[in-house]
Amino acid sequence: MSLPSTENAAGHAQGARHRVVITGLGVVTSIGTGVGAFAEGLRQGRSGAKPIAAFDTEGFAHANACEITDFDADAYLRRLPADDLGRASQFAVAAGRMAVADAGLTEDDVRARRSLVSVGTTDGESRDLDHLVGVQVAAGEDRLDPVVARRVWPGRLSAGIVRELGLEDVETVTVATACAAGNYAVGYGYDAISTGDVEMALCGGADALCFKTFTGFYRLGTIAPDVCRPFDSDRQGILTGEGAGILLMESLESALARGARIYAEVLGYGLSCDASHPVAPDGDSIARCIKAAHRNSGITPEDVDFISAHGTGTKANDVTEVGAIRQVFGENLPRTISIKSMIGHTMGAASALGAAACALALREGFVPPTVNHRETDPECGVDCVPNEAVAADLKVVQNNGLAFGGNNAVLVMGRWDGPDAAAS
Repeated sequence: MSLPSTENAAGHAQGARHRVVITGLGVVTSIGTGVGAFAEGLRQGRSGAKPIAAFDTEGFAHANACEITDFDADAYLRRLPADDLGRASQFAVAAGRMAVADAGLTEDDVRARRSLVSVGTTDGESRDLDHLVGVQVAAGEDRLDPVVARRVWPGRLSAGIVRELGLEDVETVTVATACAAGNYAVGYGYDAISTGDVEMALCGGADALCFKTFTGFYRLGTIAPDVCRPFDSDRQGILTGEGAGILLMESLESALARGARIYAEVLGYGLSCDASHPVAPDGDSIARCIKAAHRNSGITPEDVDFISAHGTGTKANDVTEVGAIRQVFGENLPRTISIKSMIGHTMGAASALGAAACALALREGFVPPTVNHRETDPECGVDCVPNEAVAADLKVVQNNGLAFGGNNAVLVMGRWDGPDAAAS
């Protein structure tokens, strides 16, 4: 049960490939932890915005973020002590465990398969680095805590999942392509399963709120004073966020053989890296990335029912992204939404959580809203599904991930219509 020859994300011919499906979701967000709470938060248009408590914000004119305040790592960890992991790794490991359980699998089930763990990140464990730098400046390097110092290796975001689940026949990768890293990681897993290199993959992204990133965006003038309003005439920037999204993926044959619930099929993805500017997006490069994703997925623009946009809520980025979408879709745009209005910009977790939201939307038949919306900017001119989710018969959705340095990754997913569709 495999597809005929197709193209990979770079446009090169491929041999016969297995179909890839998502059978488990693990999510940690400011609007809900666990797939049920996350889905409910999306449907309700819940906002995670609140004053920052993670670090001292004295001296900043405004300091809201989408911080997670109810996460207890000990509720999820079974093998590793919580102190052995930084906050981002704790999120990733918890989401990995949730994805396995949500897929109806045990640790032994996953351990028996040849597998991949691929986790994207922007900041790694920068929250620990913030702390270590503060200690070094205030008291000297002799006062650094070796336990904290050992946690800062970003490879622990993926290695933590492997260690916690006791995996052995596994490839472990941490992808550092900034805010598109979640889609990159999922695309890596798609290729590994579709080519038969692995049987199962845990892929996504994770990041934790940190002082370095908040102040960096603040100095760029891109932190919103209250809430994030993508595509709105009065949008004023991002809110930083945190969390993790991990997708458990396997071949369609594997999922059908064990009678698994299937959220969605991963149809393909596209990548581009223009490197034209350190922070400003390039519309032509984004458009090329979208076209590559469509070719790789075997779809046309007319097939796409809605787009989960990168949708940061900054003046320039929203206009540039919508302009790139218009290059591909013309003036007949599908609904184009941004869940960053609810969960903030979760950096390396952003597109992974977008993928999880798309998978839920496909299975449950709804389009998540863009909240905090008052008036659509004419320069954007999209139906952003303002403030309230809508029911919809969805077949194909597109998930955009765009990042500093011109790193772009676009993922395409399709609805699973049951065994009768397996031959289509």
